[in-house]
Amino acid sequence: MLLIYVDKLTNRLGYTLNLLFKELMSIRYSITIDKEYFVQYDGPKFSYTTQPITDELFLLSTPLLFQTLIEITDVNYFEKNNTPYLFRIYSKDSVCDFDIFAACFYLVSRYEEYLPYVKDKHSRYKAQDSLAYKKNFLKKPVVNIWANEFKRKILERYPELYSENKKYSYINTIDIDSAYSYTCKGFNRNLFGFLRDLLRGKLSLCFERLKVLLKIEKDPYNTFDFIISLIEKHKIDTIFFVLYGGYGKYDKNITPYNNKFRILIKSLCDYAKVGVHPSYDSFDYPQLITSQTKMLKETLHKPIKRSRYHYLRFCLPEGYRNLIATGSIEHDFSMGYSDCIGFRAGICSCFNFYDLAMDYETTLKVHPFAYMDVALKNGLKLSPQQALEEIKQLNDEVKNVGGEMISIWHNESLSNKREWFGWREVYEKVIEYSYNEKIN
Repeated sequence: MLLIYVDKLTNRLGYTLNLLFKELMSIRYSITIDKEYFVQYDGPKFSYTTQPITDELFLLSTPLLFQTLIEITDVNYFEKNNTPYLFRIYSKDSVCDFDIFAACFYLVSRYEEYLPYVKDKHSRYKAQDSLAYKKNFLKKPVVNIWANEFKRKILERYPELYSENKKYSYINTIDIDSAYSYTCKGFNRNLFGFLRDLLRGKLSLCFERLKVLLKIEKDPYNTFDFIISLIEKHKIDTIFFVLYGGYGKYDKNITPYNNKFRILIKSLCDYAKVGVHPSYDSFDYPQLITSQTKMLKETLHKPIKRSRYHYLRFCLPEGYRNLIATGSIEHDFSMGYSDCIGFRAGICSCFNFYDLAMDYETTLKVHPFAYMDVALKNGLKLSPQQALEEIKQLNDEVKNVGGEMISIWHNESLSNKREWFGWREVYEKVIEYSYNEKIN
């Protein structure tokens, strides 16, 4: 057991110590503010304060974790051996030349998202405003990298401490924004769509629609048999997030009252977990999150514990507070960007949401994802082959630190038609690559 001394234990500090020592480094520890007890303790010990107390492992503390204010902070960014660091410190006695606790908390709490910023057209925080984007380390899970470096230093000093290495895992997530392109959309929606394509000269789409409605061809968005075949082949941990609300400009799924759609969603439960995909409009009307979660629960006759916002449309802390308010959502998978790939919170492991404005740790577990298909194709304008290489690099980063690799695909992007031609093969290769990495 490692005894940690601090001058003052705050909510921020307690949260960060637990994240690093328990969740990321798997080192048992206890905390004390009793200096005399710490001096007399005969065992591995570590202090986080302004100066060493005895001959213990020591880290010079910076003020961030002892504050409650949210203000523009100088993070003292620097790089060493191609690795970025924050909160540089200068002390010959300190085990690190940066305050790892402050640095991890700053990124994981999304401190910068509580500061004033200009929202994008969907009222979201922009990747381009983040420190990780500006300093070009968005694709590195730096929190995990730092934790592994810190762990090595602790075990070098105290090899008697037991620590279990974290294992890489992969979670395949599928967003169902629109289960079908034509099927189950009703006479009016199909008529309007047909006339729209006709007026735009898109005759191939007109014929495709007719063939699907006449049951000559399969609906292009109905890729569920293909997805399920891969789930069964590789035994992949998979979650489907279902948009289960009313129709709107950005919410175009099948009505939740359609029996065929309900049967589809029920069938998915036989192969994977199912979560709610709160609608675009839920950003402005958060009560919709509760009603949509309730409808999905009533359809599946199962509790709905997982969520991912449609369009990733949420802001902090309100977006996560609204999920907690449902009383049922325990896990969120929205932490990432729609136009960039990488690690929004600098971490590739699950962590509890810390409400910075209220200054306390919640029980909502945040699962950051590494990439989304739309970000690769539309945001970064990559070809399928370029996207595959980017995904492999991200996967390797996660594997190297024993993290949780989470991807986002859509059933429609796996149609292998129109603008998504060639992307189904990318998905298959990604699954194969992730599966092989997991079992090696």
